[in-house]
Amino acid sequence: MSEFPLMYKVKQEFEREAVADLDDEVKKAVDSAVAQANLAAGARIAVTAGSRGIQNYVPILQGVVNELKNRGFSPFMVAAMGSHGRGEAAGQQELLASLGITESSMGVPISCSSESTQIGETDKASGRLPVFVAPEIFDADATLLVNRVKPHTSFRGPYESGLIKMAAVGLGRPKGATMVHSLGADRLAEVIPAIAKVSFEKTNIIGGVAIVENAYDETAVIQGIPVDSIFDLEKELQAKAKKMMPSLPIDQMDLCLVGEMGKDFSGTGMDTNIIGRMRIEGVAEPEKPSITYLGVLNLSKASHGNANGVGLADLTTESLVADIDYEAMYLNSLTSGFIIRAAVPMTFSNDLELVKGALKGLKLSDPKMMRLVYIKNTLHVDEIWVSESVFEEIKDKPNVKVISEPNPIPFDENGRIQLD
Repeated sequence: MSEFPLMYKVKQEFEREAVADLDDEVKKAVDSAVAQANLAAGARIAVTAGSRGIQNYVPILQGVVNELKNRGFSPFMVAAMGSHGRGEAAGQQELLASLGITESSMGVPISCSSESTQIGETDKASGRLPVFVAPEIFDADATLLVNRVKPHTSFRGPYESGLIKMAAVGLGRPKGATMVHSLGADRLAEVIPAIAKVSFEKTNIIGGVAIVENAYDETAVIQGIPVDSIFDLEKELQAKAKKMMPSLPIDQMDLCLVGEMGKDFSGTGMDTNIIGRMRIEGVAEPEKPSITYLGVLNLSKASHGNANGVGLADLTTESLVADIDYEAMYLNSLTSGFIIRAAVPMTFSNDLELVKGALKGLKLSDPKMMRLVYIKNTLHVDEIWVSESVFEEIKDKPNVKVISEPNPIPFDENGRIQLD
């Protein structure tokens, strides 16, 4: 289209620390996590499984399970995903299977349930909040948490996504997740550690295996942590994860297009840390990046219709809207309380019409000077497409390399963008 700017494909280079030997790191992590527990031979160990699209999640979990077996223990797995999977056993099983986590692939039973048991409450300073956990862990002699540590998409604090949140929210199943989110985003950083503290004190959690990923969605760290050290070491890992996070190379855009959103890319479909939008009442928006219009084009199959986070966008397409499972999306959004994130944006017949609509709204004197960025999704932003005006601003950055000369935006006969 002659009225659209030409696009350059560029590559961003980020810090790339990565695990060299996955199996060896998992073995060392399990050793660190269980060494102080003094478990008897044959002890039953519950291993938690979450709902996030973690890189190498299947081989890491397989490695954890196999190492526990090699040490003479009897592991099984427990779904620890809060209200995800519709908060139901069948939905949890379906979600785990979509990640490759099945009884067949793991070689152990997997317990999925909506049930949770109250084990106590937090201290007075935290409001005497009830603390829930999955009752299956009490069928075990010990519980081992396995989760990724990374910046959260709804709040900021020394502990965000990680072992602590899995203990406080994931193991709490729908009751625990609903209770936590009912408090509002401004209290999450405070109450999640308080709830986890009770879980650590009153259950058989012996530690965890923490995972950190680099900007390329690669496993950078696998660390085993005994329960008494989780608060100290997870804080360090959270800082490391934030340092490793990718970002867009420019702070101001007229239009940012996200090719695909989904739960396999972020719990909010699009990572708020990348797009600079929270859309939570009472929570300040990030200062950067600043995006005038955000358009999202497709919903990933791995999301199973859960388009929670679509409300972070201003514009979307009919094809994405047709793929929404409103029951799953509304449950997720209502549980968190962040219902604006489930609001369906202005909807266009296809990608081409969406871009035309954005141009009408922007009212630029010269449409070819539109500051446009296209990303495949918010998890992979190393290779992106930028318009000429953006390219001129970022071309001299040392971590930006040009992959292709400028070309028109490629639309197919159905008006869909064809960028690899």
